[in-house]
Amino acid sequence: MLSVRNLQAWYGKSQVLRGVHMEVAKGEIVALLGRNGAGRSTTLKAIMGGVVREGDIRFDGQEIGRLPPHRVARLGLGYVPEDRSIFPDLTTAQNLILGEKPGPGGAFALSDAYALFPRLQERATAPAGALSGGEQQMLAICRTLMGSPALLMVDEPTEGLAPMMVQRVRELLQAVAARGTTILLVEQKLDIALAISQRLYVMGHGEIVFEGTPASLAGNAAVRREWLEV
Repeated sequence: MLSVRNLQAWYGKSQVLRGVHMEVAKGEIVALLGRNGAGRSTTLKAIMGGVVREGDIRFDGQEIGRLPPHRVARLGLGYVPEDRSIFPDLTTAQNLILGEKPGPGGAFALSDAYALFPRLQERATAPAGALSGGEQQMLAICRTLMGSPALLMVDEPTEGLAPMMVQRVRELLQAVAARGTTILLVEQKLDIALAISQRLYVMGHGEIVFEGTPASLAGNAAVRREWLEV
């Protein structure tokens, strides 16, 4: 579904990605791991077209490396950024509706968002800025799902959340995957990545330094020590 070859990216004159290669097959949950500054978030931004980049990026066989972000999104690639980017002065329901896919309707509706996370329906008329951090994260994910993406990229969804909300985010991602949405997940918490992903990549210094299954990473103490442990 998603194929990335020799992806390079820059912020100004500073090169962050140095030849990233990865594949995400339809129906998978693939985790992208690494320490802060390794290039994980930049990889998602580069795929979406949010930073200057070079390389071959293909989504469902179509080359998207030269497309602007709005055209990439219309092809069915959804992106939940680390900062969530909700509209705090709009209500919860209004934020969700803004994510709706143009046209006669997609596979994911407002009722689906409320079914996956009923708290959003309870807070439908509340300003999004008044929601808790966990609720805002759920809102950001569900708003992106309102566009019925075939592939959902999520950047650090559990960062800064209480343990109970971390579990809810994990359950939400698993429920989304069970509905048939492919997921590329940037996640700092190794236990979550190991628990819900089928495959994973580890990044270091803007490159992929390990690719394998959760079991293979769990059994590779050298990789964890070199590239993941703080």
